[in-house]
Amino acid sequence: MIRPIVGRFFYANFKGEKMKKIYEPKTFEKKLYKKWEESGYFKSNPNPDKKKYSIVMPPPNVTGILHLGHAINNTIQDILIRYKRMDGYEALWIPGTDHASISTEHKVVNKLLEEGKTKEELGREGFLKECWDWTEKYGNTIRSQLRELGVSCDWSREAFTMDENLTRAVRRVFKKMYDEGLIYKGYRIVNWDSKAKTAISDAEVKYNENEKGHLRYIRYFFENSDEFITIATTRPETIFGDLAVAVNPDDERFKDKIGKNLILPLVGRKIPLIEDSYVDMEYGTGLVKITPSHDPNDFEVGKRHNLGQCVVFNEDGTIKEGYGEFSGLDRLKARALVVEKLKENGNLEKIEDIVHSVGYSERTKEPIEPLVSEQWFVKMKELAKLCIDAYDNNEVTLVPSNMSKTYMDWLNNIKDWTISRQLWWGHRIPVFYTDDGEIIVSEDDPDENGYLNGIHVTQEEDTLDTWFSSALWPFATLGWPEETEDLKYYFPTDVLVTGYDILFFWVIRMIFSSKYNLSQSPFHHVFFTGLIRDKDGRKMSKSLGNGVDPIEVIDKYGADALRFTLVTGTSPGNDSRYDEKKVQASRNFANKLWNASRFVLMNIDENDDVSFDNLDLMIEDKWILKRLNDCVAEERKNLDNYEIGLAAERVENFIWNEYCDWYIEFAKLSLYGEDENRKKTVKKVLIYVLNNMLALLHPFMPFITEEIYGQIPSNTNKMLIIEKFPKFKKEFEYSNESQRIDEAIAAITKIRNQRSELNVKSNVKQNLIIVAKDDEIISMLNSTKSIIKQLSNSKNIEIIKDEREIDNAIKLNFNNFNIYMLLDDLIDYNKEKERIESEIKKYESEVNRSQGKLNNIGFIEKAPEKVVNEEKEKLQNYKDLLQKSKESLKEILDKLND
Repeated sequence: MIRPIVGRFFYANFKGEKMKKIYEPKTFEKKLYKKWEESGYFKSNPNPDKKKYSIVMPPPNVTGILHLGHAINNTIQDILIRYKRMDGYEALWIPGTDHASISTEHKVVNKLLEEGKTKEELGREGFLKECWDWTEKYGNTIRSQLRELGVSCDWSREAFTMDENLTRAVRRVFKKMYDEGLIYKGYRIVNWDSKAKTAISDAEVKYNENEKGHLRYIRYFFENSDEFITIATTRPETIFGDLAVAVNPDDERFKDKIGKNLILPLVGRKIPLIEDSYVDMEYGTGLVKITPSHDPNDFEVGKRHNLGQCVVFNEDGTIKEGYGEFSGLDRLKARALVVEKLKENGNLEKIEDIVHSVGYSERTKEPIEPLVSEQWFVKMKELAKLCIDAYDNNEVTLVPSNMSKTYMDWLNNIKDWTISRQLWWGHRIPVFYTDDGEIIVSEDDPDENGYLNGIHVTQEEDTLDTWFSSALWPFATLGWPEETEDLKYYFPTDVLVTGYDILFFWVIRMIFSSKYNLSQSPFHHVFFTGLIRDKDGRKMSKSLGNGVDPIEVIDKYGADALRFTLVTGTSPGNDSRYDEKKVQASRNFANKLWNASRFVLMNIDENDDVSFDNLDLMIEDKWILKRLNDCVAEERKNLDNYEIGLAAERVENFIWNEYCDWYIEFAKLSLYGEDENRKKTVKKVLIYVLNNMLALLHPFMPFITEEIYGQIPSNTNKMLIIEKFPKFKKEFEYSNESQRIDEAIAAITKIRNQRSELNVKSNVKQNLIIVAKDDEIISMLNSTKSIIKQLSNSKNIEIIKDEREIDNAIKLNFNNFNIYMLLDDLIDYNKEKERIESEIKKYESEVNRSQGKLNNIGFIEKAPEKVVNEEKEKLQNYKDLLQKSKESLKEILDKLND
C-alpha cells in the first residue's frame, strides 16, 4: 500500500475538514431522527399519481419494553418502507400498540398486590383507570424505544387497539357475526388459566412436549366385590370428577364387565364401566377414567353417554368444597395428597416415570386446566375456508413458502374459537341482558340509567379475547367501518412482517376477518421472521438470564450497528443467533464506511465540480461503476423477494471490499498524481458512487448514511431519506473492463500474500515477469500494468508471450497467465539464513523440552490422558516445524554457494 507516505503529505495540507475524525453515533442519531420526523418525511397521504405501499406495524403489547424480537421485526419493516419511499412509492407505515388484555391485567393486578390492594377492592372503574395509567406509561416507553431504533413510521396515525374507532369496528364485527349465527354462547371444555382466572383460546396454549411426569396406576374395585380394574392417569387430582370408566368395544378382556358399577376411590361414588371407541387399547391398561368436566375428549364421551358434569376445581385452581381435607388445596398439592391417600387405602398399584406434553398459558406461564365452562365462541369452519381460499387463489403469499403446510394443517383441524375472557381490561362484550333474560347485541351503549332503546339492560361482564380486536388491525386502522379515502387507497396492505409463532394467534384471524368483512385479504404477502436466540442457540428468557435489551446495545454501539446485526445472516422464517461480537463487527463496518467517506471528502473541495458529467473514464472507473450496477440489481431483487439478509450482505461487500478496499486505492494513484483532468474525473466517480452506495445502505443503516450524505458539499439542503433509490443503468455494463480489473485484483492480492509469507518489508520492491500466450490477455495486462505495478509494490513489470526458464523466482499461477516474482530483489539471503538458524534453535529447544516431559514416567502416569495427548501433538508439531526450517536453511545455503 502507498497510504503512509502520500497520506501524511495530503492531511498536512488539508484545510476545512467537516467530518469528525471519530465515528460517534450518539452525536447525531437522535438529532437526525428529530429532523426527519419534524420535516414530515414519515407522513403519507393518498396520492393518485403515485403507487402506494402500505404496512401496519404488529402492535407491541403495552406490558413492558421492547425486546430483540420487536427490534428485528421493526427493523425489517423499516428497511422495506425506506426502500419503497425512496423508490417513488407513496409509502405508509402505521404504528400502534395492543392493549394485551391478559398480560396487562396480570401485570396491573401484581402491581396492586405489591401496593396492598386488590382489583376487587378498586372495583371495575377504579381498576380500569389503573390499566389506562399503565398503558400510558409503557406506551410512551415503547414509542421512545422505536424512535431510538430509527423506525420511520407515520406517528401522526398511531393507533391503539382500544381507540374509539377500533372499538366501533369490534362492535360492528361482533354484531354481524352474532346476527349471522357465527357467534354463540355455550357450555364447552375450554383452556382455563387459573392464575388469570380466565378462559383462553387453543392458540394461546404453549406445549412443553418433553416434560417429565408420572403415570399413576389406580385400582378401581367393582361394587360389592374384591375384583378391580387398573386405570393409568397423569392427573389423579381429577379423580373426584370421574363419572365413568371406559373401555374400547373391541377389547375382549372386559366384555363380561361392561355395565357393572365401580366404586370411585376416595369418594365412594358408584360409576359405570362403559364402552367407547375413543379408548386406545394399547395405551396404559386399555381403560380410561372419564372426567367430562376436565378433559376435552372425556367431555365428548360424556355427551355421547349422557354422563352429566362434575366440576372439581374453582377458578383459581383449588379443589371445590365438599371433598373433605382436599377442598381448598391447590391442584398440585391436591395431587400429592391424593396419591398418598390412594397408597394408604390400597388403591395405588404403581407409579411410572414418563415424558409427556403439558400445556401452559402463553401469557401467565400457568399450567392449563381443561374446564367445562359457559363461554362465547366463534364458529370457525366457514371462516377457516375463507383463509384456505385466500391462499389457494394466491391472494396471500407466505414467505417462506414452507409455512403453507403449517398454515393449512391448522386451518384443516381448527376448533371453534373461545372469545370470552373473564377479565375487566379489554373490549367488553357488546351483549346486553334485559331484566327478563333476553339477549340484545348492540353497537351502542346504554344511557346513564342503563336503558338501551327504552329497555333496561345489564351488560355482559366478560371481555373479548385481545386477538378479536387485533384481527381487525389492517383495516380498522385505516378508518373502517367508515369508507375512508385511506381505506380505498392503502388497503389491502402490501406486506405483514411478523414472527412465525403468531401465525395462529393473529395472521389467520386477520385474514378471515378481512375476507369476512371486506371480501379481500388484508395483505398480499406475509413475511415470517424467525426467533432470535443467544449465541449458543438457546431461546432468550428471564430464567436463563440471556435476554438482551436493544436500547442498551444502541447506547453502546449505535442503532445502525444493532439494525445491521439483526438482519445480516438471516433468512425468512429461520431462527438466528445474537452474539455481541456480531454487533462489534457491524460497528466496525460502520467505522470503515465513516473513515472511507471522510477520506473522500478530505479530497473534495467545496468548489469542486462533482456533477457526474464530462467524464473521461479509465478502466478502474468503469469497473467500480459496473460493480455498483451489479449491487443495485442484486439488492433490488433481494429486497423485492424479502431476502433481507442477502441484500444487506451484498451492499456490505460492495462498500467494504470493492469501494473502500479497492477503488479508493485505485483513486489514490490519480489523486496523488500530476494529471489534473484525471483528478477531476476520479473525484466525480468517488462522489457519484459514494452517494449511490449511501442510498443503497440507507434502509439498513439510516443514521450513518444520512449523516455522511449531509456532509457531501453537493448535497447541501438535501436529505437522503427522500432521495431516489438507485436503479440499474445499462450504460454501466462494462463487462470487459470489469473482468480486466478483477484479474488485476487477483494478481495484486496473490503477490501481496506471497510477500507476506516471505516477510518482505514494505520498502522493498520486486521485479515481475508476466507470461501470457493470448494477445487479448496481453492487451488486458497492459491496460492494468500500471495499477498492478503500484499496488503490488513492484519496480518493474515485463510482459512476455513465450514461457521460458526463469531462475530464482516464485511462480504464481492464474487462469490466463502466470506471474514470476524474482526473489533476488526480495530476499537478503544472509539475513534470511540468520533468521532461520534462530528458528531452528528455538524448535530444537521445544522438541527437547517436550520429549523430556513425555519420557518422564511420573508425568505419563499422573497427568490426565487429554493433557498427555496434547503434549504428544505439540511434540509432533515442533518436529514438523524443525524439519521445514532445516529444509529452508538448505535452500538458502544453496543460494549463497551459487
